[in-house]
Amino acid sequence: MFDQLEQIFHRPKPFEFYTAKELWTDEHTAQQMLKYHLNPEVDLSSRKLEFIERSVNWIVDYFGIERESRIADFGCGPGLYTNRLAAHCGNVTGIDFSASSIAYAKQRAEVDGLPVRYVTADYLEFETGQQFDLIIMIMCDFCALSPDQRTHMLGKFHSLLKEGGHLLFDVYSLKAFEAREEAESFSKNLLDGFWAEDDYYGFLNTFKYEEEKLMLDKYTILQPDRIRTVYNWLQYFSANELLEEMRMAGFTERTLFSDVAGSPFDEASHEFAIVARK
Repeated sequence: MFDQLEQIFHRPKPFEFYTAKELWTDEHTAQQMLKYHLNPEVDLSSRKLEFIERSVNWIVDYFGIERESRIADFGCGPGLYTNRLAAHCGNVTGIDFSASSIAYAKQRAEVDGLPVRYVTADYLEFETGQQFDLIIMIMCDFCALSPDQRTHMLGKFHSLLKEGGHLLFDVYSLKAFEAREEAESFSKNLLDGFWAEDDYYGFLNTFKYEEEKLMLDKYTILQPDRIRTVYNWLQYFSANELLEEMRMAGFTERTLFSDVAGSPFDEASHEFAIVARK
């Protein structure tokens, strides 16, 4: 038991482990995540409904979305942005590795008669012969990626965009990083049964990496037949750091906003968004 506790409280190296697939593809946790996505009153897995509507309206106006436009939504979840954009555009693709989220998105698109192509896949591995006018990645998904994964992802975005096409995504800022602290907690059925249908014991260890501007929420779930560890990494960015990553990836005309609804950039914001052009 001592050795197990040592492992539970062990601080890994930055991005030493990557378990995003387990979080989003485990049947029980994927259903729990879907519930959070579809709750219009909380900002946990998705934005609140009012913000989503405002954001979509801004995207359509800012990027001049038309019926001929081609859009890809990476990490689309249950299609909250994807389906709404499809009401304005005749060619929209949503990519996510949560089968339950994709199933819900497809069902809603069919009910509403929307022309959306949904793909169940890890977007790090997604390939297509299409090119897009606009690629979006919303809800700070970019922050969950390691430096190598971010370089890979930006290269993929650049190759999938048409000349003159745009990329839009959001990230957490250094102001948000300053507000976070290391912590430890433990309880039976941690997060009210989020991690398993039957009883379990859960540990949450939050680690702060000052030099890397990185946070880790490390969840260790003890069940009768297994022990699971889920690593939720979040990278935090300064405006200059993100602009440099985009420049190195070959993007031009980089513009900052405070959110994906086009609010003017404010250095005090805990999140900010970037628009970049190929």
